[in-house]
Amino acid sequence: MIERVFREEHGRAVAVLVRVFGDVDVAEEAVQEAFAEAVRRWPVEGAPPSPAGWIITTARNKAIDRLRREAARAGKYAQAVLLNAAEPAEASAVEDDRLRLIFTCCHPALRMEARVALTLRLLGGLSTAEIARAFLVPEKTMAQRLVRAKAKIRDAGIPYRVPELPDLPGRLSGVLAVVYLVFNQGYGGRDELADEAIRLGRVLRELMPDEPEVLGLLALMLLIESRKDARRRDGELVLLGEQDRGLWDRGLVEEGQSLVRRCLEIGRPGPYQLQAAINAVHSDAGRVEDTRWDQILQLYDQLMVVAPSPVVALNRAVAVGEVQGAGAALELVERLDLGRYYLFHAVRADLLRRLGRDVEAAAAYDEAIGRTEDEAEKAFLRRRRVAVSG
Repeated sequence: MIERVFREEHGRAVAVLVRVFGDVDVAEEAVQEAFAEAVRRWPVEGAPPSPAGWIITTARNKAIDRLRREAARAGKYAQAVLLNAAEPAEASAVEDDRLRLIFTCCHPALRMEARVALTLRLLGGLSTAEIARAFLVPEKTMAQRLVRAKAKIRDAGIPYRVPELPDLPGRLSGVLAVVYLVFNQGYGGRDELADEAIRLGRVLRELMPDEPEVLGLLALMLLIESRKDARRRDGELVLLGEQDRGLWDRGLVEEGQSLVRRCLEIGRPGPYQLQAAINAVHSDAGRVEDTRWDQILQLYDQLMVVAPSPVVALNRAVAVGEVQGAGAALELVERLDLGRYYLFHAVRADLLRRLGRDVEAAAAYDEAIGRTEDEAEKAFLRRRRVAVSG
């Protein structure tokens, strides 16, 4: 019960307290204390009728108590608490507290990596280790990055307020990156985060209905989410080509494809729109044999122009493997510096398997298995490894 409330309400509670107190450390620590109090009291007293409200109220009270105890800060912050409690909420282009927090953490004074990492921490309650895996960096590196980001906010006096409507487009890229990383964390096993990312994507669409990258991101998330029920079977990962397409959520597919068509009408392609278009091509195929890999490769070629990265190059190599063969794809994969990324080793292993180089494939599968913590992925990779090793 408490774990579920933490996952669903941590971001909301932190966002509300940041708005009230204007201090991320005060907000985060108070919410942590409130959940610790819940762990002590709820098993004995029972859960309150409104767990989310209880957490927010308890956290607010703990923050007030803490600020009053700190004599050096009491005058400044106690008055702010009273004023914020008495005054109505600010009118803003962004009405949702969690979305407000995302725009706040995505301030241009912070580096992009810090913006995304800090928002993942505050909004989703992800641990430092989880965020480090999302960024493909060591946990210690991510911990230092988070500390520096908070220090930057404090020392530079970065205000916690929402940009006005004319300023929203300039701040959008960081926000979209945050939402997509939250979605990816959710798609990796935390459904509530995927749901939250899609909800935020819908809110962004309401705010900016003609911004194609907003539409593209929402379409991308919907098309990926549509395959959720087919992605795992008996606790094991099922690849896209082996999925039961009858389990795909056709409502989400149709909504996602409709958004892709709207993006084409606008005619300003960007990275999220291109990724959504790639997924739309997959969704068009009733059978895996009907997949238009030539179209997918063309879209990856465009994506490499708009937003080149090693991960995009890896995905493009998969498409090359379907169009030009495993040998051509392996040549491209071998050039990539993605040794820390388990999918790099998984893709390489599959290409080696298709080329009949089973000993090398088995070693690559071992490397991939050692670099993922997802048990469903491990089970799939172990089965493939056994197949090539006999």
